[in-house]
Amino acid sequence: MLKVDSVGKSYKKGGLFSSERQNVLKNVSFECKNGECLGIIGESGSGKSTLGRLLLGIEKPDCGIVLFDGKNVEDRKVRLGNISAVFQDYKSSINPFFTVEDAIMEPLKIRNKSRKENKDKIVNLLNQVGLPSSYRNKYPHELSGGEVQRVCIARAISAEPKCILFDEAISSLDVSVQTQILELLKDLKRIYNMSYIFITHDIQATAYICDRVIIFKDGQIEEIVEIENLKDVKSVYARKLLQSLITF
Repeated sequence: MLKVDSVGKSYKKGGLFSSERQNVLKNVSFECKNGECLGIIGESGSGKSTLGRLLLGIEKPDCGIVLFDGKNVEDRKVRLGNISAVFQDYKSSINPFFTVEDAIMEPLKIRNKSRKENKDKIVNLLNQVGLPSSYRNKYPHELSGGEVQRVCIARAISAEPKCILFDEAISSLDVSVQTQILELLKDLKRIYNMSYIFITHDIQATAYICDRVIIFKDGQIEEIVEIENLKDVKSVYARKLLQSLITF
C-alpha cells in the first residue's frame, strides 16, 4: 500500500550562502501493508519526523520516491482522502476560531455529501472517539488536551482514509490519557481496517499498538523487527536504544 523506495533528504547547513548540506535521510526503503500498524522509533534528530513529512507529501525527497497504491504521494489527488495525520502539538492542530464541528467538517467536504449527512457523521465520529455530541459546538480552548486530541483523531478518520500517520501524537498527554487514546486507536483500527504509521520514542506504546517496528539511526533504518521479536533485536544500537527508552 505505502511504499518508500530509496528515499534521501538533506537540508542546507550554515548561513544563507553556504553550500554545505546535512543529510537527514539516507537510502530509506520499506513498505507498510494494508491494515498494519508500523512503528518508527529512534532518538531525537534521527530523521523520524522528516520521514513523516515525506510520507504525507508535505516535503519532497531529494532522491527516491514515496508511493501510495503505486502512485506518487507528491500528487495531492493521491493523498486526498487516503492519508491523514495526527500530530504531537494538538494545541495548534485545530484553528482556535473553529468549533469542533467546523474542524471535523473540513475533510468531510471531499465526500460530496449533504450538510445534514456530514453533521450526522460528525455526531457518530464524536461518539466513536468517546465525546458527547454536545461537544460539536465547543471551541478548542474549552477542551482538555486529551479531548482536543480525540477531536484530531475524529477529524483524521472522518474521510475514512486507508492510512493515518501519528507523529508523537500521545507524547504530550498525561500517562492515563495516553492509555485511553491507545485503546481508542486500536478500536478504530478494527472498525475501519486502516493502516497506521506510528512515529514515537515511546517503546511501551509501540509494543502495545504496533505489528512491526522500524528502528531508526542517523537517518537510516537500523533494523526492522516484528513486535513479538522486539526483545530479540540483533544490532547493538537497537538493543541500547530500546533499553534507554524503557522507563519501567
